[in-house]
Amino acid sequence: VERKKYGKRKARRSFQFSKR
Repeated sequence: VERKKYGKRKARRSFQFSKR
């Protein structure tokens, strides 16, 4: 999962982009 790379702070916004 990429959201682990971004961490928990940017996981909210980066998580959406990471899905794509």
